[in-house]
Amino acid sequence: MRRGTRGMNTELEQIVKEINKVVKGKERVIRRVLAAVLAGGHVLLEDIPGVGKTTLAMALGKSMELDYKRMQFTPDVLPSDIVGFTMYNTATKEFEFKPGAVFCNLFLADELNRTSSKTQSALLEVMEESKVTVDGISHPLPTPFMVIATENPFGSSGTQLLPESQLDRFLICLNMGYPSHAAAVDILKGSAGKNLDAVQSVISVERLLELRKQAENLHVEDNIYEFITNLTEATRNDDRISLGVSPRGSIALLKMARATALMRGGEYVIPEDVLEVIDCVWRHRIQLSSRARAEGMDVSDVIIELTERIHAV
Repeated sequence: MRRGTRGMNTELEQIVKEINKVVKGKERVIRRVLAAVLAGGHVLLEDIPGVGKTTLAMALGKSMELDYKRMQFTPDVLPSDIVGFTMYNTATKEFEFKPGAVFCNLFLADELNRTSSKTQSALLEVMEESKVTVDGISHPLPTPFMVIATENPFGSSGTQLLPESQLDRFLICLNMGYPSHAAAVDILKGSAGKNLDAVQSVISVERLLELRKQAENLHVEDNIYEFITNLTEATRNDDRISLGVSPRGSIALLKMARATALMRGGEYVIPEDVLEVIDCVWRHRIQLSSRARAEGMDVSDVIIELTERIHAV
């Protein structure tokens, strides 16, 4: 058993098991998304259509009794569709607020990069502040609230790049990828892709909030703070990187490391918790220089090299 480990959290393991009923061969991705939920962050799933991104998000919501809503983003989706609007009620002779789609615990934004920049910006405020402002009046969102957004690779028909400011609001960015051979066979046999009715609820919303508090308060030694800071500074002093990790990115890595430690039953964060999630937390926050891109370098490869060079004290 690893240092500082009590044993795997059985509730969280059961959630992974339930989602595995409908999403086969993607346990690593499921665990990353679950860790992001525990860390209180938003998730960006970036991949081609048809690999299970939407199914994963909906199964996650059901396993934790989250009120979830899904919106298919297209060029004609308006900001008011997301945040809501006010309208005049002729019966009461007063203006009434009509809530938009984001008034839920889990908002699934399908193909976010197919909509307009104005609509993306409306969602940005929601993700940052957990509230919407319409006609000068703020309306708080339910607690907890998180966004799982999916996007098709840039270059697909009708897509446009998400702005850097919005990418930074996502705690992690993941690729689902094609299923393995064995998982693909299971899918064809019908053991995957089942109706979401197969997914059972494991924990309540109240229990999720308790687990989030546990993750937030998990002990972190000074050497872990130093380790994350050293890694962060290395991204800012590397000729291959034109845009390094911001303080928000450092905090995101710490949150995910804490959540990962909680999932394995840890009493405190260890360096392995940091290394386990650093790629999905930082990959979308780092921009390579034009020279590095021309040489065919990949952000993930650069992150791996940094972690091999910089070690925890």
